[in-house]
Amino acid sequence: MSHLARSTDISTSHQAGSYVAAGGIQRDQQSKAAAAVKQHPGLTSMKLADVTGLDRYMLARRLPELLKTKQVWRGPAMPCPVSGRSACSWWPVAPGENLALGL
Repeated sequence: MSHLARSTDISTSHQAGSYVAAGGIQRDQQSKAAAAVKQHPGLTSMKLADVTGLDRYMLARRLPELLKTKQVWRGPAMPCPVSGRSACSWWPVAPGENLALGL
């Protein structure tokens, strides 16, 4: 599992990271994030938060972790329907692995 705090973060960030990892919270959040992407492919993290009720910042932390384990794919940038700013889209599979989505 990757480190949940940067080496330059203060001690409380490291303590929180240890708590999240040891208590299974990280794994549960990853499962929820992966399920959200599968249910709503191609959305930005902010729009995913909007439609699922999941915390946007939790998604912003867990989606890159899922990217590293190849459970999701970071798609092309698009205007976020919530913020109006350009943001990446998130997909449940790597490119070329889901022909039904045309990826």
